[in-house]
Amino acid sequence: MTDADILAMLKSNLQIMGSTWDAYLGQLAEAAKGYIRTQGIVLDLSQIRDCNLVVMYASYLYRKRADDAPSMPRMLRYELNNRLMEQKSAEV
Repeated sequence: MTDADILAMLKSNLQIMGSTWDAYLGQLAEAAKGYIRTQGIVLDLSQIRDCNLVVMYASYLYRKRADDAPSMPRMLRYELNNRLMEQKSAEV
């Protein structure tokens, strides 16, 4: 999938229509990729699962800006952990 596909998925997830926020949302998607990689996960953006992980993380980043004490959603933490464990078990 391309960055444009990820942006479209992110906008759909956040229920944003129009292109006013595209630059900001694109930056959030890039930041999400970086944060995911710092956790040791190697992303394969040809896989929908990894693209969805980027979208979930970027959505979390977008939503947490309005929250005083944002905590990572449990489903996102589980997905990150599962993806990392799956990757590590494949290396053995």
